[in-house]
Amino acid sequence: MAAFIFLQKLDDQEYREAVLPISNLEHSHQPDDIASRLANGPQASYLRDWIYGGIDGAVTTFAIVAGSTGAGLSSKVVLILGIANLLADGFSMAAANYSGSKSEIEDFSRLKAIEEKHIAVAPEGEREEIRQIFKARGYSGEDLETMVRLVTSNKATWIETMMQAEYGMSDAPRTPLKAALYTFTAFVLFGSIPLLPFTFSLPASASTATALTALAFFAIGSFRARWSQRSWFSCGTETMAIGMLAAGIAYLAGYGLQALIG
Repeated sequence: MAAFIFLQKLDDQEYREAVLPISNLEHSHQPDDIASRLANGPQASYLRDWIYGGIDGAVTTFAIVAGSTGAGLSSKVVLILGIANLLADGFSMAAANYSGSKSEIEDFSRLKAIEEKHIAVAPEGEREEIRQIFKARGYSGEDLETMVRLVTSNKATWIETMMQAEYGMSDAPRTPLKAALYTFTAFVLFGSIPLLPFTFSLPASASTATALTALAFFAIGSFRARWSQRSWFSCGTETMAIGMLAAGIAYLAGYGLQALIG
């Protein structure tokens, strides 16, 4: 309570210095450092490609391992099927992600061209859109009109604002090839883990594959914690639970088909 009363008496600058030392900030706020950082532009994130590829790789390979061992196939056959899945399905996912990312870029260009045309043909209508965008964000009166005037005085800023507010798109395009490579790499890397017992002559069973697959999911989640405010253990446990649910569905589907077909 005493600490709370003390902090209440501090002004904003003193509070920042007392609670948030500059040395603990994630990056420098010196003018030159800021200019250098902003000059590089916003960086596209490929985290979702990595997570998506890793989870799908582990799930599909686990399903093959569990189904094959349940059918009594030899370790050699399981290994062949698993590797074939890693290469074929991994490439298929990478190709789909490449096409999807490229489609997003093309859609961004299409919508940007629409905004450029509308600004040229109906500028007052576009100004009214900007006015309503900032009105919804809490601006009013003279401040609102000032924001409209400033934003629409620069065509690039005008279009960028419209792209973000109207379409939810930012000017940080993802490189399709990078997205595909991240997906394929994660798919092969984590999808290989359930195959390890069959590769290094370890005890090869569904239970061993299950334990290794759970470990793969936990590793993916722990890695994800680098971009989260949550702990590595929390992210790892959550991803493991989600991944094992997907793996369980794949296993039950395979087991059911095996029992049905005989």
